[in-house]
Amino acid sequence: MKDGKHVILCIDDDSDMLDALKILVENFGYSVATASSAEEGLKKFKLDCPDLIIADLMMEEVDSGTGLAKDLKLAGCTVPVFLLSSVGDALRNNTNYAELSLTGVFQKPIQPEVLARTLKKELEA
Repeated sequence: MKDGKHVILCIDDDSDMLDALKILVENFGYSVATASSAEEGLKKFKLDCPDLIIADLMMEEVDSGTGLAKDLKLAGCTVPVFLLSSVGDALRNNTNYAELSLTGVFQKPIQPEVLARTLKKELEA
C-alpha cells in the first residue's frame, strides 16, 4: 500500500494501453506503478512492492508476460498476477494458470467493469 491505497503494477510495452490502464485503475481509487517492459516490471516489483500486477502477455517478446510471471515467482512474488492479452479467452480456456504462477487473464480490450470487479475481489476481500 502507498498512502493508504493498494498499489497496482501495470506492465505493457504499448504506451497507449499503459496510459489507458493507468487512468482506469486510478479512477477505481488505486495507486499505479507502471513499466514498459518485462525487465523494467521485475525491477518495479522489487522497488514498489505492489499489491497486484497486470502484465501484457506479448511485449518485447511473444511470451514475455509468461516469462515475467515465472521470474516474479522466483523473486518471491505472492501477490495476484494477471496477464492482459488479445487472445485472453483462448488462453483462459487452454492454460493452467497455476503452472504459469498466474491468478488470471484479462481480455483486451479490457472491460472496465470486469477490471473493477476483479480488483475489488482480489484486494478488498
